[in-house]
Amino acid sequence: MKPVNLTDEQLVEIILEKDKELYSEIIKRFEKKLSHYLRKFIYSSDELEDVLQVVFIKAYKNLYGFNVNKKFSSWIYRIAHNEAINHLKKYSKERISLDDVEYKIIDEKIDLNDKVDKTLLKVEMEKHLSNIKFKYREPLILFYFEEMSYEEISDILRMPTNTVGTLISRGKKILKNELKKTYDR
Repeated sequence: MKPVNLTDEQLVEIILEKDKELYSEIIKRFEKKLSHYLRKFIYSSDELEDVLQVVFIKAYKNLYGFNVNKKFSSWIYRIAHNEAINHLKKYSKERISLDDVEYKIIDEKIDLNDKVDKTLLKVEMEKHLSNIKFKYREPLILFYFEEMSYEEISDILRMPTNTVGTLISRGKKILKNELKKTYDR
């Protein structure tokens, strides 16, 4: 069976049992996803690459600690989550402002009382995410950008599913207020 036909968990089992070289397939599968996820917290491309490399190294070193009966993606996102937090703590005083990051500009005004198209919401969220506390920002990113379920987010952030729902709900309210400030000007 080719590695592309295997689930992540099956691939990890083969890596652990007989073929360490297949770890490159894990990197192939998760490099873009994790890079996209980390970009929401780390704006410098060089720093992002460094953090991403640390994530893959730590995942490889700790592969024997992974429970193949669990979801691998949640496990590796948890490592990325921890590394993003470590990086933010280390470089919190050197954060780049939103003005230094290129964003799509939307010419139309959003009516916050109408249902907002998911794509438009993502673009608007991305522009305003850095204004939101990290504890709300991360669940929003995992839910809207990474399209993870509450259960997956619960595994990654190691908190009850109810708490995830609460943080997403509160984060959406905070984000709505941020958007409202922008469009009420």
